[in-house]
Amino acid sequence: MDHDVQHIAYMRTALVQARQAARLQEVPVGAVLVSAEGDILAKAHNRTICNHDPSAHAEMLAIRQAAAQCQNYRLLNTTLYVTVEPCLMCMGAIIHARIQRIFFGTRDPKWGAAGSLYNLGEDRRLNHHPEIVEGLLLDECRELIQVFFRERRR
Repeated sequence: MDHDVQHIAYMRTALVQARQAARLQEVPVGAVLVSAEGDILAKAHNRTICNHDPSAHAEMLAIRQAAAQCQNYRLLNTTLYVTVEPCLMCMGAIIHARIQRIFFGTRDPKWGAAGSLYNLGEDRRLNHHPEIVEGLLLDECRELIQVFFRERRR
C-alpha cells in the first residue's frame, strides 16, 4: 500500500473515533497509534466527560492502551494519528513515550502544543523530538470540530 494512502487510512480510522466521541457529547477528537510494521496498537477518542477524568484525551487513552499491550511505556518507532493538534499534556506524554511521529489533522489555536501555542516537539531542552506532520485530512478534521462547537453554542 502506498504510504500516503496508508496515512490517510489511519487518519480516517481516527475520524471514526472522533465521531464516536461526538455521539457521546465529548469533544470530537480521535487517535490511532500504529506500530512500525503498520499494525494498529490502539484506537481511542476523548472520554473526559464519560470517565470524569480531565486526562482522558484520545491521545492519552491510546498511549495507555498501547503501552499496556506492548508491556512497555516506551512506544519506540510508533506513529500517532490524531484529528486535532495535541495539547500540552498530550505532547508531554508523547515525548515521554518516545513516539516517533505524529500526524494531526487540524490545529488547535487555544490549546495546541505541536505548533500553535507551543511547539514541544522542537524544544531542544527535551530529550526526544517527534516528527510532526500537520494537515492530514485537514478539511474533514476541521469541519468535524467546528460543527461540534457550533452546535454546542446554540
